[in-house]
Amino acid sequence: MTVSIRPLRANEQTTLWQLAYSDPDAEWTKWNGPYFHDVAPTLAEFLAARRWVDHPLRQVIVSDGELVGAVSAYYEDGDLKRWLEVGLVIYQEGRWGQHIGRQALRLWLTHLFATTTLPHLGFTTWSGNERMMRLGAAVGMKEGGRIRQVRFWQGQYYDSVKYGILREEWRQLPG
Repeated sequence: MTVSIRPLRANEQTTLWQLAYSDPDAEWTKWNGPYFHDVAPTLAEFLAARRWVDHPLRQVIVSDGELVGAVSAYYEDGDLKRWLEVGLVIYQEGRWGQHIGRQALRLWLTHLFATTTLPHLGFTTWSGNERMMRLGAAVGMKEGGRIRQVRFWQGQYYDSVKYGILREEWRQLPG
């Protein structure tokens, strides 16, 4: 299986919307911060926003030539731009467990370390998303913080969990 990441092409916007947002009850939405109750954009809203085209902090994940997910990043500290958090979604549940996310996250972290001077990259998830926590550990990230019982979902409190890796640690990992 070949996994790559790349910028979204303008003519692929509808494809990405269909993959990500055409089913508002898609399984991935139950794991990607469901406690925020985000509303999926309509196709018209998605196309008008052009949030994925020519954006240096958003790329798509391609597996064997098929668009299957996305990686993203945002500055947790806003305009200071010293604290970059990443995100990753494989949209189709049937593609989970194939290590596509692991390969894509490695590519994304390598890209971000190569294109920034930041000493740290990380992500935030919740204790209910065990797959994401395992993914962070699998690529060499360390749990850097846990805020207990602050994410409320389906009648239960979960922890907010931060994972991260330093540039020096990333360089020392085997190929």
